[in-house]
Amino acid sequence: MAKAAVSIITPSFNSEKFIADTIRSVQNQTYPNWEMIIVDDCSTDQTASIIEHFVANDERIRFFQLPKNSGAGIAREVALSKTEGDYIAFLDADDLWKPLKLEKQLQFLKDNKQHFTFSFYDCMDEEGNPLNRRVEAPKELSYRQLFFCNYVGNLTGIYEKNYFEKIAISSTRKRQDWLVWLSILKKIKKAKPVPESLAWYRIRDNSLSASKVDLLKHNFAVYRSFHGFTYVVSLFIMIGFLFTQLLIKPRYIKKI
Repeated sequence: MAKAAVSIITPSFNSEKFIADTIRSVQNQTYPNWEMIIVDDCSTDQTASIIEHFVANDERIRFFQLPKNSGAGIAREVALSKTEGDYIAFLDADDLWKPLKLEKQLQFLKDNKQHFTFSFYDCMDEEGNPLNRRVEAPKELSYRQLFFCNYVGNLTGIYEKNYFEKIAISSTRKRQDWLVWLSILKKIKKAKPVPESLAWYRIRDNSLSASKVDLLKHNFAVYRSFHGFTYVVSLFIMIGFLFTQLLIKPRYIKKI
C-alpha cells in the first residue's frame, strides 16, 4: 500500500452500535489516500469482531488492542505512535464524517498555506437522527479564544504532522483534544476553519448534563496542570470560561 497522506486516529470502547457506520463514513471519503488506525480500549461487546471484519477487507484500516482499559487518551496516543501519514485527523468511534471532509480540508490547507484547520459540524442524537443544530466557530480562531473555550470539534481537526513534530496526547480521561489544539495554537497563534459543516457529532444519552460538573472539573485541571496556574488563578480563569460558555459560545450554535 502506498504511503497514506492522512492518518485517522480512532479510539473505541464498547462501540458495537456505531463503529461500522463510523468506518463506512471514512471509506466513503472522496479523498481515498488515508489510513485509519483504530485502538480498542478493552471492549467487552462485539466491537473488536466488527472492526476485524473491516480490516480483512480494507488494508487501509489498521487495528490494535490495549492490554487493559486505559481511557481514550492512551488509546489515541498509541494510535498516534502508529501513524505513517503526513496529516493527523481524529474521529471517535460514534461520530461520522461527511464524504467531502478530507478533500475539502486538504484543499483548504493548500489554498490558505495553513498547517492546521477544522470545520463546523452538525449534531445528531444517539440513534443518528439530526438534531437540526450546527456548531460553528470564529472565522479566525486565536489562542486567547481557545484558551477560554474549545471551539474545535475533535472530529473535525486535522494538522500537518511534520510541521508540529510530535504533539503528545494527554493520558487524562477528558479534554485531551483541547490540549492538542492549545499546543497547535500556541505555535501558530491563529487558525481558520473550513466554514461549513463536514461532520456529524453524536450526542449520547449518557454524555449529557450529568457530565457538566465533570466538564468543569476537567477544565479546571487543564488550567492547573497544562498551563501551570495556581489554584486561585485557575478559579478566576474559570469565571472567564463560564462567561464564554454562557454568553459567547451560544452565538456559534445555529439551528438548521
